[in-house]
Amino acid sequence: MLVFRGDTEKSRKGTDFHLKGRDKLRDKTTATSHLEWDRRWKTEEGRSDWLEPEPEVMAAARLLREAGASRALDLGCGVGRHSIFLSSLGFSVFAFDASHAGIAFARSQAEAERIHFMIGLMTELPIEDCSLDYLLAWNVIYHGNRAIVRQSLDEIRRVLGPGGFFQGTMLSKSNDREGMGREIEPGTYIVEGAEDDKANPHFYCNAADLTELFAGFDFIDLVDRKHETIGLNHWRFLAKRI
Repeated sequence: MLVFRGDTEKSRKGTDFHLKGRDKLRDKTTATSHLEWDRRWKTEEGRSDWLEPEPEVMAAARLLREAGASRALDLGCGVGRHSIFLSSLGFSVFAFDASHAGIAFARSQAEAERIHFMIGLMTELPIEDCSLDYLLAWNVIYHGNRAIVRQSLDEIRRVLGPGGFFQGTMLSKSNDREGMGREIEPGTYIVEGAEDDKANPHFYCNAADLTELFAGFDFIDLVDRKHETIGLNHWRFLAKRI
């Protein structure tokens, strides 16, 4: 079963959890992209490209489930596409996002699934140490500066047990948008006036950055290639917690 830490409070619906104190969502000033995604998740058009699970996530999740993994966290679950799929495989799923609109839609689509929904920050995961077998963060933890990425990875290391698996993406410096806009810190850019989430900080990295940031993980698979939905380069990886 999934184990929650003491700093959460359970809602009336029984499967939706919130960090105490919503002002915590405003504490980390560079981790602001969830505000744009919250706006996007409120409309059918905004959700339309993000309803189907990624094929490589499906493939990895099936293999891990067959190997005995049973407790999963979908970090930055959005509208729930991967959470619902993981639950259908038999995982006990924890779906976490900072967007109220995304969580609301995901919950409406997952009525028949056993999923625990939580709203909060990726830098403050209300889950006990070493309590997960598999953590997915697809197009998530690069939303912020290097410090936000580092804090998020610290939390991911903490909640994954030794031998647990971490699958996700990072923005590559070979991405066509790297260098666009104003560099607010090394590797972190804001495109001022952009109508999408690029108006918020995004962190881009190379292989050397990944090696330093992902200390404590062994990469099983790591590739830099274009994201099919948006046509821009991302690192895609599957890593094992040492």
